[in-house]
Amino acid sequence: MSLTVLAVGASVLVQDRGRAGWAHLGVPRAGALDAPAAGLANRLVGNGEDAACLEVLLGGLAMHTDRGRWCAVTGAVAGVRVDGRPQEFAAAVWWPAGTTLEVGTPGAGLRSYVAVAGGVAVDPVLGSRSTDTLAWVGPPPVTVGDVLPVGVAAGPPAALDTPRTPSAGPLRLAPGPRADRVDGDAVALLCGTSYTVSPDSDRIGLRLDGAPLPLARTDELPSEGMVLGAVQVPPDGRPVVFLADHPTTGGYPVVAVVDEADLWQCAQLRPGEPVRFTRSSTGRPTG
Repeated sequence: MSLTVLAVGASVLVQDRGRAGWAHLGVPRAGALDAPAAGLANRLVGNGEDAACLEVLLGGLAMHTDRGRWCAVTGAVAGVRVDGRPQEFAAAVWWPAGTTLEVGTPGAGLRSYVAVAGGVAVDPVLGSRSTDTLAWVGPPPVTVGDVLPVGVAAGPPAALDTPRTPSAGPLRLAPGPRADRVDGDAVALLCGTSYTVSPDSDRIGLRLDGAPLPLARTDELPSEGMVLGAVQVPPDGRPVVFLADHPTTGGYPVVAVVDEADLWQCAQLRPGEPVRFTRSSTGRPTG
């Protein structure tokens, strides 16, 4: 079975749960930026947790299938159509052979996820089918005319599933390993500052506009590995939350860490939208 891509919008990437275990060689994890949404799409069509799906930025995807399969679209809420007929969102939908699935532009959020029973079966690289947009490890971005292979369906679609909470809240913060590089309490300063999402944000980092953090020291650090959600402060004082395709620190301090359970929100924030932080009640990042 295969899918033929008829149209793409801003970006369509193949993503699974990511490339774990290679950070010591400088290879980012990559993987679906809104992991709960991708996981839900896979569960709905009976896929395992490691199945690859499509991460669609701002809609615009159209694909033709040569065989009938269950599919599901989750994440940023967008119109779903099969041969022009509206379909249910965040539910298993039967996609008949010879028809075209379309994913429209979401009214809010950025990234929708399309899962097909059997998963997108492009060849894995370093144990993952994820596209890393920093080093371009893994499959290239999906383009018009691509023919994507689909694996064997693992099981029946889910009769019922529960989406993650749709309500966005403040991003919970714990202190980072270089919090002493800020002149004051780094977490308190981040929580007390109004930020908006910069247009330069991408899968590498959520870049924030707002009052710069006062740095106590500006001398460069040795480059260090980072956990997902690390909040790095470059010399201009405007923080960057590092996401799935992040590199090493590049000499800038990590002053806080966003709770892993809140990172899906970073995948759906649009440029210009406000970002709020709050101190984690546990004092440490949790997943």
